Parts: sequence; C-alpha cells; structure tokens
Amino acid sequence: MTTAATRPSDRRVSPVFLGILAVSAVTGWATWTGFAAEPGLAVFLFVTSAWVVSLCLHEYAHARTALHGGDISVGAKGYLTLNPMKYTHALLSVVLPVVFVIMGGIGLPGGAVFIERGRIRGRWKHSLISAAGPLTNVLFAVVCTAPFWLGAVDGVPPTFRYALAFLALLQVTAAILNFLPVPGLDGYGVIEPWLSHGVRRQVEPFAPLGLLFVFALLWVPSVNGVFFDAVDGLLGCLGIDELDTYCGFDLFRFWRGPDELRCGL
Repeated sequence: MTTAATRPSDRRVSPVFLGILAVSAVTGWATWTGFAAEPGLAVFLFVTSAWVVSLCLHEYAHARTALHGGDISVGAKGYLTLNPMKYTHALLSVVLPVVFVIMGGIGLPGGAVFIERGRIRGRWKHSLISAAGPLTNVLFAVVCTAPFWLGAVDGVPPTFRYALAFLALLQVTAAILNFLPVPGLDGYGVIEPWLSHGVRRQVEPFAPLGLLFVFALLWVPSVNGVFFDAVDGLLGCLGIDELDTYCGFDLFRFWRGPDELRCGL
C-alpha cells in the first residue's frame, strides 16, 4: 500500500501558512523587544497567528496520520500543504476558534479535515488518526511552557512571558476539550472504533451538535469555574502562574480602554 502523496505539489507548504508563520515570528519579535508602540496589539497578533499555526498543525497531524493509515486521498485535497483554506470547513477550523479566543480566552477546537475512513483498516489506526490532532496541541503546550518549567523565564520580557503563558493556556484547553468523548470531537473519534455498530448509529445524529454543546456548557458559571480551575492547576504544575495567563489575556484584548486594562505595561 502506498503512503505517499501522488504529486510533489500535494505536499508543498502553502504560502498562506508561511505568511501566517511569518506574522507570528515578526510579532513575537516585536513583543519580545518592545518594538511595537502598542504592546497589546503585538500580543494580539502574535497569539492569534501562533494559535492559527497550531490549528494548521493540528489538522495536518490528522491528515498525515491518515495518509500513513491508508487514505491517500488527503494529498489531492490539499490537507498536507498546511493551507487552512483547504479544510472541509475553513470557517469552523480557523475563524470560529479565533472568535472563541477573543470572546472567552479559550482554545475551543474547530472543524476537521475529511478523512475517507473506508480506506483505513484497523481500529487502532482510526483511533490514532483522531488522537493525532490533540496530541499536537499537547506538544505545542509543552513547547510554550518549556521556559517556565525549565526555570528560564528570568530574562524573558514580561510582555512576551504573558503572551506565551496565554498561548499555553489556549493549547492546554484545546487539548483537554478535544479529548472529551463528545460526538464530533476527537476524543469521541478515539473511542468510536471500539463501540458497537448500534451505539455508533444512535450517536451519529448528535455529532454536528457536539461542539455547540461543549461551548454552551462552558457558559454555565459553575462548569466554567471547575474547568478553568483544573486548567490553572495543570498550568501551575508546569510553572505558569495564574497571573501570567490573566495578564496575557488582558493584553490580548488591546481594544479595551485604559481604565479596563489591569496589566497594562
């Protein structure tokens, strides 16, 4: 069984992704050096672009794992180019997650690439394809939190530290939410191959509503409080103080007036 894309262009990194990556690098540099006149705007652009990069890598991980699992159609669909415009639902995969970040400072997962599951044999392969995306968020979170748990933040400018802490929070929340065994999310995709045919048929109609259900549930104050307490506890174990993530989100919302900013620098 071949596991290679049929054309070199199917695997060529998209200029769109490279552009987003460049924005992330430039605004990260501006955040670090204090070059930007408005640190909040630099933080917003850095975190948003880095978040979109992680979304692209999340979907790429699904597609690449599916390719090696037997679905050679992912190359022709453009999923291996890291171009977010090639996703099945570009709005759900990129725009909606960014809106969720702006509204509530949470890394809620978006849409997904379309995998031709009929081409893939073996339950473990199906589970691994679903798990590959959120595992990418876990890896991204490890990278973001590395300066904190390595004790290497003493020389890091406060603005960049806050931005990195907030970006880490987004990755942790995305990983946790993606792994929930809710229809339509990756966590359900991990366990679905191991469920009986009857159970899968009963659950299938609810898959399109899974993301909306999670979003609505997080609006319940008690649920939201428990969820973020758990996230803050996990980040605390990785060396990130709750104040760092709070200030990161505060700076991220640069459009608010000076009277509303509590961590302005």
